[in-house]
Amino acid sequence: MEINGKTIVVTGAASGIGRSLVKRFAREGAQHIVSVDMNMDGAEETVSLYGGSAQKADVGREADIQNVIEKTEAEVGPIDLFCSNAGIGRAPDLDAPNDDWQLSWDVNVMSHVYAARHLVPKMIERGGGYFLNTSSAAGLLNQVGGAAYGTTKHAAVGFGEWLALTYAHQGIRVSMLCPQAVRTAMTEKADDPGIRAAATDGMMEPDDLADVVIEGLRKERFVILPHPEVLEYMRRKTNDYDRWIKGMNRLHLKLTGAA
Repeated sequence: MEINGKTIVVTGAASGIGRSLVKRFAREGAQHIVSVDMNMDGAEETVSLYGGSAQKADVGREADIQNVIEKTEAEVGPIDLFCSNAGIGRAPDLDAPNDDWQLSWDVNVMSHVYAARHLVPKMIERGGGYFLNTSSAAGLLNQVGGAAYGTTKHAAVGFGEWLALTYAHQGIRVSMLCPQAVRTAMTEKADDPGIRAAATDGMMEPDDLADVVIEGLRKERFVILPHPEVLEYMRRKTNDYDRWIKGMNRLHLKLTGAA
């Protein structure tokens, strides 16, 4: 997929990965980019820097996602690429409140479902479309100290797989963005064991990640890996699951100081 001339929606666009995606898409010549975020001031700042328009939405609410899609298609034009990028890190362990688990599910998984539910029929009718869903390397491996994060990111990858295998013949393309640590507000807690584990291979800058995304979209890769080491980690995991679990347990003990 080439970005030039495309109408694109990016959620979580007020900062971090989302803002860098908007920046890179604008440089590639996107026709119009809609920057979506709960933080409307941040979304409008992104627009002031890179153009397009801003909309406020809580991606964990289906009505908000539906409104973004309908408003964009009515006022801007057909959406070519929907980047479901917004995500949260809550519920690190078994003692976390159920509300945090539910919020993690709504934002990290159901936001992708809502976007597909309201866009796939429109895209099929006009010959196809593209979804770029931000998951994480945690969705392929897991996350030390991130119970809900690792769980929901796995589910996000699973849904992306289902979406692709179900609708590929009707022109629906899907890419899952699965980075390790990226320098964003979510990775500011340097003492967090999950962040330290993810940063083992270095902390990537969001603009560098956006460059990798462009290449991944151009080649229409299902899994976009800004950190190529993740591919080898995946191979080790599937080659010997028991060994991998033991190794991850040792890493957990090392990073958390658990007895």
